Amino acid sequence: MIKAIAIDDELLALKVIESFCAKVDFISLEKTFHKPKEALRYLEEYPVDLLFLDINMPSMTGIELFRSVTQSTMVIFTTAYSEYAVEGFNLNAIDYLLKPFTFERFLQGANKAHEYFKIQQPNDAETPSYLYIRADYRLHKIPLNDILFIEGLDDYLKIHIAGTKQDVARPDVARPIVARMTMKNMLEKLPAKDFMRVHRSFIVPFARIENVRNKIITIGEEEIPIGVSYEKTFFENFGK
Repeated sequence: MIKAIAIDDELLALKVIESFCAKVDFISLEKTFHKPKEALRYLEEYPVDLLFLDINMPSMTGIELFRSVTQSTMVIFTTAYSEYAVEGFNLNAIDYLLKPFTFERFLQGANKAHEYFKIQQPNDAETPSYLYIRADYRLHKIPLNDILFIEGLDDYLKIHIAGTKQDVARPDVARPIVARMTMKNMLEKLPAKDFMRVHRSFIVPFARIENVRNKIITIGEEEIPIGVSYEKTFFENFGK
């Protein structure tokens, strides 16, 4: 997950960045600033991976601000003035977004940052222990060990989690997190050695399976069917 902040003297421009970041599941926008000096003070205590940085600001230009940042940080410059592009790229900027930019153009820059970020991570990194999911206008950090199973419902997924806040009407059932995402996208986020799709509508963690009988998986009080097209692969991998 890329931790980012946005800096722009125009509040509307910050709202645009905030809205676009909310649509991207690999960027966590930690804060926004309309005063460059406040952003610098924040960065001294809380380093981030990426800056969305306006260039033409009255008290301090984005170029000056970026040169003042002591830690290694990616930057995507945003500005309404194309003449700053060369200077921005001379600072090894990830991208240069000319205002007003569309979400598609923003996503191009975000993907560049994501690719660079992945390259910078050590090859021997440990298997992630958390799943980051955007739902209900917030970013959820879900421990992988707490996931009971994942259920697909058209364009949405329900992530059933152990120990979450319960529904008052049904105190015996944990309230799931509902996110707009496909099963394919979810599988790409999960470690393949720990999770498996067992049905067109279900993904399960191997560690949570209590027993399997007559092609039915039991996890707690839930019974999850094994689909015909997933049966062979499941039994080849379960118990390894």
